[in-house]
Parts: sequence; C-alpha cells; structure tokens
Amino acid sequence: MKDLQIRTITGVVFLIAVIGSILLHPLAFFALFSFFTIVGLKEFYNLQENKFNPKPGILFYLSGFSVYALIAMIGLDYLESKYLLLILLVLFFQIIFELYRKDEPNWRRLGTIFSAIVFVSIPFGLMNSLFYAPSFFFSSLNYSHQSGTLLGFFVIMWSNDVFAYLVGSKIGKHKLFERHSPKKSWEGSIGGFIFAIIAAFILSIFYTHFSVVEWISLGAIIAVTGTFGDLAESLLKRNSGVKDSGTIFPGHGGVLDRFDAVLFASPFVFVYLNLI
Repeated sequence: MKDLQIRTITGVVFLIAVIGSILLHPLAFFALFSFFTIVGLKEFYNLQENKFNPKPGILFYLSGFSVYALIAMIGLDYLESKYLLLILLVLFFQIIFELYRKDEPNWRRLGTIFSAIVFVSIPFGLMNSLFYAPSFFFSSLNYSHQSGTLLGFFVIMWSNDVFAYLVGSKIGKHKLFERHSPKKSWEGSIGGFIFAIIAAFILSIFYTHFSVVEWISLGAIIAVTGTFGDLAESLLKRNSGVKDSGTIFPGHGGVLDRFDAVLFASPFVFVYLNLI
C-alpha cells in the first residue's frame, strides 16, 4: 500500500511538472528537460559503467547538454538552423579529449558517449521544436506557438502506456517480445494503440491546427514507436543486469524508465511533422 502511495504521489508531481512547464512557457519546458537530459545522460552512462572506467567527466555532460541545447534553441526559433553544424564540432572535440585522457584512451567509451547523446540529448532536444511544429527548418514561415502539439504528444503517449498496461494485465496472453520484455503482450499493445488513436481523435476536436487524419497519424506513430522505445530500454537494462535505470522518481525508477517511449518516439514525430 505504501509503495502504491509513493508511486501515485510521484506520478502526480511528475504530471504537474511536465504539463505545467508546457503550459507556462517554452523556456520553462526547456529548463525542466535540461535537468532530465543531464540525469538521463548519467543513467545511460552508468548502465555501461561495468564495461569500463572511470566515471564520465564534465566534458561528457557538457557535450550532451550542448547538443540538447542547440537542437532545442533552434526548434524554439532562438537560433538559426545553421548552428546545428556546431554539433559536429562537439562530437569531434569529444574524440580529441579522449586522445588526451590520463588513463588509457578507449574508443568503446566514445561509443557509449555518442550513444548517450543520440538516445537522450537529441530526442529531448527535438521535443522542444514541437512548440512550433513544424518549424525546425522553416523558421521563416513564422508558425505560431502551438503548445497543443507537445501536450498532445504526451497525452497520446500516456494513453498508450496506461491502457497497454491495463489491457495487458487483464487479458494479455500472447507475448509481444518475450526475449526483451516478458511482461508485454500483443493484447496490451493493441489495447494501448486503440486508446492512443482515441486520444488523438479527441485532441483533434480541441486543437484544430492539425486535421483529424494528421492527429490520428500522430497517434499511430507515437503508439508504435513508443512501444519500441520501451523494448529498447528493456534491452539496455537487461544487458546491464538492472531493474531500473535510476531512482530519481520514487516508485517509477529513473529518467530513462519514465521517458523510454518518449525518447524513441520523438524523432519519428519530428520527421513526420517536418517532412510528411
């Protein structure tokens, strides 16, 4: 009972923080997810720590945050898209730094650093662009502020997660991907998908800057890719032999546990909004 209370309190505070930052101001969301980015990078690296030492230095966090901030600031239209090129320098400076480490330089360490940036910094950065979707490469079009897109992203994702769990726990019999996530079932995934589509349809009634078809397409993309995100993080944790990626959210685990589906779905949503 106590564990349930802790999970409930943590979940409520989490919802208030995320939704509040979206409704308050894009920079409030940027600040909140700056914190989540740093913690997520730390968790990702720690899951690989048994592979090599030492612990990551300040340059790792600086590099990861710089990539996040550059992508976010471009998405929020504070910087021009040409500054995206600086990310290349950030990555190559990380390689140079590795060459001059006092301990033995290790390319596998670089692999983990780059993977952390790809899996954590880039998706979190792209989420900021949803305030003005689709405007990442088209800032001259001056799209108005649309917090409904980002809010809808989370509503659809949470609908998929919650109902996948509820349906799966009630009638789930056929394993979805037992090798990586033994508890997930086809029934739960299909249930989550259906309710994600329903949530997308409801959102189309209140936020008309996208058509019904566009919202439903977003719902399908988020539900499917979010499921793969959950499986990907399960693989990451299984390889490291841990249950949770961290402990920052009592009863829920770490940042990677809480945002695994979000991190994986974010790039797909970004591509859909900007290219399709």
